[in-house]
Amino acid sequence: MGNRGQKRPEMVDELPADKRACSSLDFRPSSSNASIQIHTNSTHSMADMHDNDMDTSSSTSGSSRSDGEPEKDSAYGSCDSDDMEQHYNSLRGYHRQRLSSDHGKFKKIISSLSGETEPSAQLAVLTELCEVLSFCSEGSLSSTTSDLLSPLLVKLAKHDSNPDIMLLAMRAITYICDVYPRSAGFLVSHDAIPTLCQRLLAFEYQDVAEQCLQALEKISREQPLACLRGGAIMAVLNYIDFFSTSIQRVALSTVVNICKKLPSENPSPCMEALPILCNLLHYEDRQLVEYVATCLIKIVERAGESSQLLDELCKHGLIQQVTDLLSLNGRTTLSQPIYNGLIGLLVRLSSGSVVAFRTLYELNISNILKDILATFDLSHGVSSSHSIGGHCNQVYDVLKLLNELLPSLGKDQNDQLVLDKETFLVNHPDHLQKFGMDVLPLLIQVFNSGASLYVCYGCLFVMYKLVYLSKSDMLVELLKNAGISSFLAGVFTRKDHHLLILALQIAELILQKFSDNFLKLFIKEGVFFAIDALLTTESSSQLACPVFSGVHLAFDSSQRSLSRDLKCPCYAFSPNQPTTTSETGSCKLEKDSVISLAKHIKSKFLASELYDSEKGLTEILQNLRELSTALNDSSGWGTSTSNGSLALHEEKVDDILYQIMEKLTGKEQVSTFEFIESGIVKSLINYLSHGQYMKENRERRGVYDSIIEKRFEVLARVFLSFSEPLSGDTPLSYLIRNLQSALTSLEAFPVILSNGMKLRSSYVMVPNRCSIPYPCLKVRFVRDEGETCLDSYTEDILTVDPFSSIYAIEGYLRPKVIGKSTNHVRSSSSQAVYQAESPPLHLPSNSTSCPVNMGPDAFGFFLYANILVLQREEPNLIQPRPDQAVDANPRESSSSETHAGDAERELQLNEEAGPKLERNPSSSSNEAAQKLVFYLEGQQLNPKLTLYQAILCQVIKQNDSFCGAKMWSQVHTLTYRKAEESKDANSTECHHSPGDVSVFDKVSAYMQYTPFFSDMFSCELVSDLEKSSPTYDILFLLKSLEGMNRYIFHLMSRERVCAFAEGKLDNLDSLKVAVPSVPQNEFVSVKLTEKLEQQMRDSLAVSIGGMPLWCSQLMATCPYLFSFEARCKYFKLAAFGQLQMQPQPSYNDLSGRRSSLGGMPRKKFLVFRNRILESAAQMMDLHARHKVVLEVEYDEEVGTGLGPTLEFYTLVCQDFQKSGLGMWRGDSCFFTSKTNSQAEMGILSPYGLFPCPWSSTLESSGGIQFSEVSKKFFLLGQVVAKALQDGRVLDLHFSKAFYKLILGKELSLYDIQAFDPGLGRVLQEFQALVNRKKLLESVCGDNYKLEFDSCFRDTKIEDLCLDFTLPGYPDIILTSRTDYTTVNIRNLDEYVSLVADATVGSGISRQVEAFKSGFNQVFPFQHLHIFNEEELERLLCGEHDSWAFNELADHIKFDHGYTASSPPILNLLEIIQEFDQAQRRAFLQFVTGAPRLPPGGLASLNPKLTIVRKHCTNWADTDLPSVMTCANYLKLPPYSSKERMKEKLLYAITEGQGSFHLS
Repeated sequence: MGNRGQKRPEMVDELPADKRACSSLDFRPSSSNASIQIHTNSTHSMADMHDNDMDTSSSTSGSSRSDGEPEKDSAYGSCDSDDMEQHYNSLRGYHRQRLSSDHGKFKKIISSLSGETEPSAQLAVLTELCEVLSFCSEGSLSSTTSDLLSPLLVKLAKHDSNPDIMLLAMRAITYICDVYPRSAGFLVSHDAIPTLCQRLLAFEYQDVAEQCLQALEKISREQPLACLRGGAIMAVLNYIDFFSTSIQRVALSTVVNICKKLPSENPSPCMEALPILCNLLHYEDRQLVEYVATCLIKIVERAGESSQLLDELCKHGLIQQVTDLLSLNGRTTLSQPIYNGLIGLLVRLSSGSVVAFRTLYELNISNILKDILATFDLSHGVSSSHSIGGHCNQVYDVLKLLNELLPSLGKDQNDQLVLDKETFLVNHPDHLQKFGMDVLPLLIQVFNSGASLYVCYGCLFVMYKLVYLSKSDMLVELLKNAGISSFLAGVFTRKDHHLLILALQIAELILQKFSDNFLKLFIKEGVFFAIDALLTTESSSQLACPVFSGVHLAFDSSQRSLSRDLKCPCYAFSPNQPTTTSETGSCKLEKDSVISLAKHIKSKFLASELYDSEKGLTEILQNLRELSTALNDSSGWGTSTSNGSLALHEEKVDDILYQIMEKLTGKEQVSTFEFIESGIVKSLINYLSHGQYMKENRERRGVYDSIIEKRFEVLARVFLSFSEPLSGDTPLSYLIRNLQSALTSLEAFPVILSNGMKLRSSYVMVPNRCSIPYPCLKVRFVRDEGETCLDSYTEDILTVDPFSSIYAIEGYLRPKVIGKSTNHVRSSSSQAVYQAESPPLHLPSNSTSCPVNMGPDAFGFFLYANILVLQREEPNLIQPRPDQAVDANPRESSSSETHAGDAERELQLNEEAGPKLERNPSSSSNEAAQKLVFYLEGQQLNPKLTLYQAILCQVIKQNDSFCGAKMWSQVHTLTYRKAEESKDANSTECHHSPGDVSVFDKVSAYMQYTPFFSDMFSCELVSDLEKSSPTYDILFLLKSLEGMNRYIFHLMSRERVCAFAEGKLDNLDSLKVAVPSVPQNEFVSVKLTEKLEQQMRDSLAVSIGGMPLWCSQLMATCPYLFSFEARCKYFKLAAFGQLQMQPQPSYNDLSGRRSSLGGMPRKKFLVFRNRILESAAQMMDLHARHKVVLEVEYDEEVGTGLGPTLEFYTLVCQDFQKSGLGMWRGDSCFFTSKTNSQAEMGILSPYGLFPCPWSSTLESSGGIQFSEVSKKFFLLGQVVAKALQDGRVLDLHFSKAFYKLILGKELSLYDIQAFDPGLGRVLQEFQALVNRKKLLESVCGDNYKLEFDSCFRDTKIEDLCLDFTLPGYPDIILTSRTDYTTVNIRNLDEYVSLVADATVGSGISRQVEAFKSGFNQVFPFQHLHIFNEEELERLLCGEHDSWAFNELADHIKFDHGYTASSPPILNLLEIIQEFDQAQRRAFLQFVTGAPRLPPGGLASLNPKLTIVRKHCTNWADTDLPSVMTCANYLKLPPYSSKERMKEKLLYAITEGQGSFHLS
């Protein structure tokens, strides 16, 4: 572990030991105390495990073992069978001899204890007995021996006159129970429990009392009821405050053992201990508090049937203590099962006790429950006996508590308990009002988050009771603010009758109570139309009502208990019914109850004219429909008209768009129903696409595309024309929010959960023989009856990796069934299949090497990149690593890969190697003719999917009730046949710009079309979704708006350039644009994010192939719909295939940078501080291709681990940013000769690092060889990728344009301003002049010179004296043409194009390719495409935190002498706030090893930053702070003043860098 600071050892925490206390831990580890020992030494044990887990390799060792060599374990050396048998025989003989010896010793000891009366002799015999027991095994003791020893030891334990005899006798009792648990019964029969309890209550000697507690804990495991009857609970608790924490845990463990077996008929013996237990909930030790909580939970469970006992329990402050624990602070300390158990405790108390009911309301329990629901996590990997719908039962228990806090409806009015609860709420209406304000919005949020049926039912049930009981007019405002009308309209799209009947009952109640307030709202939000749709299929077909798929359960390993406990939602929230009560009754709903209630509501509350197609519409809906129709009518203009005709209609279209904008931003809000039914979404898409949306065959592409591009500019201008002064919202924000509401209401993507099933390993034969850490599928391959060209497959049942693609399965089966005529194909095995079918890792040839596209193509680059993803449907998102080939014989693979490693490798090969929309066009026709298609139950399987996904899709489409156990137990018969060659295989390929077009042909002209705009409108987003679905339209419009928002600067800049060319602008300064953009989080769908989170938390989420297809498809095409945190998790799952190693992830750990790597092997590497880049290159050469976590140790330094490793990456980043490497713009090495001291200085790059251009004909410049530059970029790619894989923070300041290159996006002229504003602005102004000249040429012909002023800011182009060399790089000649010597107005367009190409195109293409090649050695960079530039910087370089005082205090742990209110801590927090940026970076590097925080900031730092008091031998003011960087552990002396602390701290963080030593 790395330590910085002074070189002297110190113990942070030393606990004094009682000189007489003698714990059994000194002699033998017992199971009860093992946990204590592990807990107190967790730091050391983890460090030891950490070090022992590593191999060490040196950057200078040339003879070190290669990674491919097997590592031999000395414990498993070679030996023949005879030697092994002889060894076992000797061991058995020794064991028999040992048992015989122990039996003899016990006989002798029993004899001595029976006849000896001298205390000294008794002490000697007891000492011998303890020694024998500490080393013997269970076989050494017998029942007879235990029975003979028990009365002797109990008698000696009563020896009042000699405490040493009592101590040893009790220790012997402890050892006997530990070695031979059944001896507890003999001890109980000889009155051991009263004896031990008497000694505890007397409490004469500390060590004797401690030994008593340990003995009782052992006995309580086997005889809990005897301990209860003997008064053990009060005995162990009476003086518990006098013991150390470890002994207190032993005492509470005894109470836990007793309470677990507490008799339900008489739990009253525990009531006496209740005040002590409640007081213990205040303690700081987590394990102690959890023991107490367990006891209280068990006590309340046993007292649940008696209201008198429950009232008694509430009198000792129990509810106050529990609610404090349930607060947000308690959530971070208690384990999830205990936390859920405490919620269940309150459920039982409020159910049976009026005192508890009243106390909970008085303590404002609804506020605590609101906080729980606001941050709810439906899955923590916790198994529960009553897990609901595969979720952790936390939310379900909260709903149970909310249900109990509202009196039961329809209950027998003679029930006094219910009457008392109702009376309390009637007398205190403010409590019910506060309850509703807290929970109603959260119930709607939970319902809309894709929760299970039981959770959804619980939300509606609580809402129904709340509306029923509320009589206050405040409920009207509450319901309106919560959007109850829109919510109910969405519920009516569900198909479960339990949800529908509750929604109808809520609607009926609201109309009965508040008809005047909600009648119009129900019409506006479409509630009545939805109710009518339930009655007539004709009406439902006219509305955009989806069929909700809900949450599916993929397994039913615990579904049997689910069906037994909660067979029907009707019984889920039955009054006074415990969670575990069996209910076998049938559904309570009558057959036509939904239809009957819907008819009743329709006839009672609605006039017939409201259902008229015209009269029933609101004014806003009618207006929006008219505008939608008008926009549709205008969308077709321009197909056969001139530019002048187009201009005539621009004003009309602008007017329509402005009217739509006014409606969306008006005072009267547009409801979700009105927005969906108005047709605005479809009209906007038709307008943007010029009617080409969903059309595959398009003609006159040039005309269409120029119009489409222009329309994007118009839409951007209108919807970003202004922003509100207070909120800053733009009309585009309102449009996006309406789209998000519509998406939430309409989308029905299914969530497939495994119901918490524990994963089991299995061995699979297809597509590769290997062991996998999850279940396999059983498959039988059968040839189709009509197939004659293929052979039959002879083997019967095969085990198949469920997450292997259909392509991979085909690759396995095809060589075996093709026949002898093509037998040569067999030899290639799966490897050839993957090589033939998987696209290459490198980009297309025109991706970065082609000359740059100019202005009008700017937005097209964004679309082009998206179209590639859309067409291929994630071909590159998960691909085989370049260093990984499919091996038909896994045993021949590197020995460093375990079975789990094989499984991970197989996952990477199979997850998405097949799932893509288009096959690689390089495949030969002969090979295509040999491909197979598979059928399951007559339905053809989609080859893009994994086998698991294919089966799921088929089940969902058939609307079958999905049974998980059946899926994994049954044999799936796959029928195969030869695939027919598709005649139009390439008909849907996107059009690519030819890679060999000359630079001059690519110069952008005014109104030149961008071909990628129209291609976007024919690409598929989600294959499972019907393209005619309104959900598909919403997704597509969101995609268009997100791209427009991200590239708004390019669009508006081009519009200004075009306006200047047309003469609308005369001043070049007017080309500058400042357009407000919408925050990226506006595009995030909360509902879809939560659905994805649920899928990734599921136990089957070992790869993205284990999730429904929509997850990967939406992530590939619409990643902005998901939050950054969710995409980070998905990225790790897709790129690294990391299993869910942490069952309880931190709420604040966004990156998982330090907690999620525990399952990966580690490698330790020796580096040299004076040769950082050389060490990095050697490290990457050895380990870049391997999935291992690299950790660093420095030469001649003792520190190792996380801190030194983070510092190493920081030093590497610093070296990459030094001047003189020839890598970056701004490096003056090209112009001046630099001294060594100047070379050490970093490059000043205020706009971020961007590659320095190199001509393809230039191999050296300024003494720097390009080959060295290329190697540096290759190494940089390796380092960046490895840092992402290992979770390390980098201190690199790349420009946004370089991040775009990393993400595979092309750059345009407008991107130059991101890293060189001066050059970019001048080139844009030159381009404006070129466009004006070309426009005048097209209009005026040869007379254009009379109209055109060729001056650039009052200066002729010729007078600028520009030549055809790259500005700032005179060595780079732009063209070899002899007539191009000086730039003038005639060749200005070529100059602009050549400069832009050299700056962001061909001049940097080789460097970018080298970077990507290095990156791809670690993992394919295409995995990063789900992030944008800002997010990628955050992922790679962490956060730039603004450290507010309260945030610092919240996210720092103070321990060992310090609290949050300690004066030195307050001084430190003030000092940190006063730090400037450089000092803050130095402080972070001093404490953590890296100058930046990980994504999520200080809150996600793991381990948490801990500050402890440093014990100084001398005066504290003379000592320096020291740290343990591996644990983020700062040891701070208690300085006398703030000034002295700041002085010493600044000295430490500046002078303490650069080495790791012991402190």
